[in-house]
Amino acid sequence: MQLSVVVEKEEDGRWIAEVPELAGVLVYGATQSEAMARAEVLALRVLAERIERSESGPEPVAITFPAAA
Repeated sequence: MQLSVVVEKEEDGRWIAEVPELAGVLVYGATQSEAMARAEVLALRVLAERIERSESGPEPVAITFPAAA
């Protein structure tokens, strides 16, 4: 499974990060790296819950981050 993290800076200065391939994986952080880390953690939690509930089988996961600005 190939996942990507999309990060943007909001007008209020916070960073928002999401994993478009997983519905509901959308988080905020005070910094770009904090938002990216939170998105990765949440994505892994979502995948773990899906496996625990037998909604999907385990498969290799690759998470791609945007290039640093």
